[in-house]
Amino acid sequence: MKINDLLKFFVPKDESFFPLFEGTAKCILEAAKLLNDIIYQETDQQRSETITKIKKLEHEGDNYTHKVYDQLNKSFLAPFDREDIHTLASHLDDVLDFIYDISQRIEWYKFRTKKFSDEFKMFVGIINEMAEEIQISIVSLRDASKNKEEILQSCFRLNTLENKADVIFYSYMNNLLDIKEEDTKDLQTSDIPSYIVEIIKNKDIFQTLEKCADSAEDVSDIIKTILIKNV
Repeated sequence: MKINDLLKFFVPKDESFFPLFEGTAKCILEAAKLLNDIIYQETDQQRSETITKIKKLEHEGDNYTHKVYDQLNKSFLAPFDREDIHTLASHLDDVLDFIYDISQRIEWYKFRTKKFSDEFKMFVGIINEMAEEIQISIVSLRDASKNKEEILQSCFRLNTLENKADVIFYSYMNNLLDIKEEDTKDLQTSDIPSYIVEIIKNKDIFQTLEKCADSAEDVSDIIKTILIKNV
């Protein structure tokens, strides 16, 4: 038996990582809810204030992530594989970063309530659901053996939601880039550059939505890896 395996029987595992993961998961859920609020806000001031709140949550999440990395250097016996801890922290941070990136693009591109497509609203709704599932699975990790089935069900729902996001993304992008003659026949020559710019803006923001959903699925993948190794 290796010395590290022997020590596991006598040295308590470092539980300090769990509050840090849970803190990031809470930031993700709050930021996702705020992103949904932006869709229905009528004034620039409301949107600006909400985006500022998301930015604060993103910074708070960064602090949790840095604390995880710092704790990895200090911890003698982590609750599970160190590389998996690092990967989980990184993926959680990515989800929060992309939510903030989406809010920034709303501001940059001056999207307003009437300009949000049904597909955009559905996509943001999916991100909200994914944020809820991330919180469930992260909180349940404190006692992974006891909560194994609940965690697996949450991961399954995350995968299902990501598939739904893919359908919306590819359908929207196909329609966006499928420019037909009748779409442009009434445009004046001077209007064409603006028309193209709008396509570029929508393409960019939907690609960022897709990256956010992909990152949320990455969280479920690393959690499943942790379960396989430890439960």
